[in-house]
Amino acid sequence: MKEQYLIKEAPFYQKTNNEVTLYEAAYKQRLPVMLKGPTGCGKTRFVEYMAWKLQKPLISVACNEDMTASDLVGRFLLDKDGTRWQDGPLTIASRIGAICYLDEVVEARQDTTVVIHPLTDHRRVLPLDKKGELIEAHTDFQLVISYNPGYQSLMKDLKQSTKQRFTALDFDYPDEETESSIVAKESGLNPEQSNKLVQIAHRARNLKGHGLDEGISTRLLVYAASLIKAEIEPIEACKMALVRPITDDPDIRATLNNAVEMIFG
Repeated sequence: MKEQYLIKEAPFYQKTNNEVTLYEAAYKQRLPVMLKGPTGCGKTRFVEYMAWKLQKPLISVACNEDMTASDLVGRFLLDKDGTRWQDGPLTIASRIGAICYLDEVVEARQDTTVVIHPLTDHRRVLPLDKKGELIEAHTDFQLVISYNPGYQSLMKDLKQSTKQRFTALDFDYPDEETESSIVAKESGLNPEQSNKLVQIAHRARNLKGHGLDEGISTRLLVYAASLIKAEIEPIEACKMALVRPITDDPDIRATLNNAVEMIFG
């Protein structure tokens, strides 16, 4: 079963600090890790890269407000032969020794995230109450969660009882030169145009808290670069990938469109 969760090819990831070394140390000690940073800054790609580098299976879960504890640990199902138990992703990861990545964990209900607590301290166990089973996590198992602290309201923040079970790494958008190289590498766009896209992003990020909830992510820059690479006119590509997704406010859109036209005009 492990093989199906292994990442076969190296994902592209550009180091920005000492995050790789710190993560490797945390994994060596099997410490749970929390990745904190804005949307689209590379948190998920980082986990994929580390799973590939360590040659460990990776099971990812995109958390949402409708996710229940059963979605994580498993449930009984009815079929033609009667009732059978089906493991959830967290249970599978615990059994086979995978890295379990809960993406945007704060989106899940707090009563759901409580089920991870016994896996994040010295016990390293997962109780399956409905099944009457206590799973001792495989020695290779590690739990990783991510969330965007700048975007969450007080009603959707992690409890301190959860936060203090994790080590943490802070992520942010890379510096201009590094981000330009990432955009060029990911999209195949030339460095000059990639740099222009990054300039637009930096202007948009200055509007965070002044009309924008979030700035333009590195992910969106790659989308815009891919459109330009596909021979879409740069200004139209930027409007489609950088402006329209992040705001419906006409004044903010006008400000961003002016920046696009100034840089690519």
